[in-house]
Amino acid sequence: MEYVDFSAKISPNKNAQTFCYKTTGKILCCGCGVSIEPNVKNMCSICLHEHVDITANIIKKAVLNYCRKCERYLQPPGEWIKATLNSPELMNLCLKKVRGLKDLKVLCADFLWTEPHSRRVKIDLKVCCETGEYVGLKQGTIIEYTIQYQMCPECHRVEAKDYWRCVVQVRQHAENRKTYFYLEQLILKHRAHDHTLGIKSIHGGLDFYFSNEQHARKFVNFLEAMVPIKITFSKRLIKHDHNNNVHYYKYTWSVEIAPLSKDSLVCLTNKLRHQLGNMPAICLVHKVSSCAHLIDPLSGQQAELDANHFFRCPFEAICNPRQLLEYIVMDIELIRLPRKRECSSTQRIFDVWLIKATQLGLNEHTVHTRTHIGHLLNVGDSVMAYSLKDININEREFEKLSVEQVPDIIIVRKCFDKSTGSKPRRWKLKYLTFEPMNEEMTKEKQEFLDDIEQDMDVYKSINVYSNTSGRLQIMEENNNDNVFTNAVDDDIALPHVHLEESICNLSLNVHSNETNS
Repeated sequence: MEYVDFSAKISPNKNAQTFCYKTTGKILCCGCGVSIEPNVKNMCSICLHEHVDITANIIKKAVLNYCRKCERYLQPPGEWIKATLNSPELMNLCLKKVRGLKDLKVLCADFLWTEPHSRRVKIDLKVCCETGEYVGLKQGTIIEYTIQYQMCPECHRVEAKDYWRCVVQVRQHAENRKTYFYLEQLILKHRAHDHTLGIKSIHGGLDFYFSNEQHARKFVNFLEAMVPIKITFSKRLIKHDHNNNVHYYKYTWSVEIAPLSKDSLVCLTNKLRHQLGNMPAICLVHKVSSCAHLIDPLSGQQAELDANHFFRCPFEAICNPRQLLEYIVMDIELIRLPRKRECSSTQRIFDVWLIKATQLGLNEHTVHTRTHIGHLLNVGDSVMAYSLKDININEREFEKLSVEQVPDIIIVRKCFDKSTGSKPRRWKLKYLTFEPMNEEMTKEKQEFLDDIEQDMDVYKSINVYSNTSGRLQIMEENNNDNVFTNAVDDDIALPHVHLEESICNLSLNVHSNETNS
C-alpha cells in the first residue's frame, strides 16, 4: 500500500518542475501489534516463526539399512558404502534420504548425540525458504533415523555358501615356470589380490575367486600389464528371474601365460622374424615383462615380442635353463666396428674362446663363439651356455635351419660361485598359498631364488623379507668356525641381496591369503 506525502515542500518558482515523494506505509502486526511492512500474512518475523512451519513437508523419520557383517550402509538403489558414525559420508547419506526439500535450501546440518546402542541417528537441520510467500524465512528441525539391519548381497552369498561370482584361472604350461613365480611376487607386491574371496592352487596354477565382476576385470588387466598372457572369457547361467527378466551368471577368465621365461632359447618362424625386423632365427629371452624381450647373442640385435604376435603363432622354447653347461673363458677380444656403427659398452659384441669346465686340464681344444655380455667377462671367468651340438632339439622350425645359422655355443650369463647357494639365505619370499612341495617344484623355486640373487632388475621389482632363522644359522656356523663371514663372501662378485634392503617380516595388516615361504 502506497501513500502520497502532502507535506512535501513545493518550489515557489512556477516554472520549476514539481516532485512528489513516495513512502511505504507501515501496518501493525496482527499478532503482537508491532509496526511492520505489509506482507501477505500481516505478521512480523517472530510471529511467522511461531505460526508458520516451512518444515511441515519434511519427513522427520527415516530408515538407514546397515549390514552388520561388513559394516556398510545401503545407498539406494543398490550401492553399499563404508561410513562410520558422525562421519561426512554418513551425513551425505542421511541428507539424500530427506524428502520435502524441494523449495528449501539447507543451511547447515549437525549430528546430535544419541546412545550408541539405541540404533538411532539424529541430525539438526536448518533450512531457508527460497520461493513462495515465505522467502528468506529460516527454521530448524530434527530428523531421526532408525538403523535397520539388512544383510548385503555379498554377505548373503557367504552365508548361503555361494561365495564367488567370478574366477580367474592363471596357468603356465611350460617346463620352466619362472615367469609364473615372478608374476606371483608381483601380485603380492602390488596387492592386486586384496579383493579376492579365496585363492586355490589347482593343476600347477592358481584360481582367484571374486564376488564382483569389476574386481575380477581389474585383476585381469593387472596381469595383462605384467606378463604376456592370453585371455579366454566365458560365463555360465546360474538362474533366471522370469518376472523381472534378470539373469545371474558366473564368469570365468582363463589366463594362459606365454611359455617363455628368462634365459630361454627360442627359434622364430620366418613370418615372425620379418615382423620383428628381420631378427635371426635363434634368439635368447633376456627379460619378460608385458612382452618378451629377445636378443641375438651373436649380433646384439634386440626386439620385443608382445602377446598378440606370440599367440597368433605360438611356439615353445627349444632350450630351457636346466640344459645350461658351465664353460671357462680362455680368451676374449672386442670386435671393432666402423666409427659410424659404434655403440655403448653394454651393446658391444666380443669374440670368446671357451672350454668346458669338466674338460679343463684334460683337453686343450677351445670353442669359438660370440657374446653380448663380453663387457662383464674376463679371462678365467665361468659362464653358463647352451651347447646346441650336444642337445637333441625336436623342433620343426629348427630343423629347417642350415648349419651356418646354428651356432655351436650360445652364452647366456656369467656364472658365479655356486658354493654360496648352499648357505642359508638371510632373506625369503612370501607366497599366495601353501601347496604340497614335490622335488620338482622345490628345485624350480630354488632356481628362481638363485635368479633373484643374480638379477638385480628382478630383485628391485619384488618384495623380499628378512629371514631370522637363516641369520641365526649363519651366526652359529660363524661361531663354530671362530670367523666372521657374511652370507656371501666379499671376494665373490655375486650381486647378492642386502639385508638392509629387505622388508621386516611383520604381520601387520597382512592379507589372510599371504603366507610365509
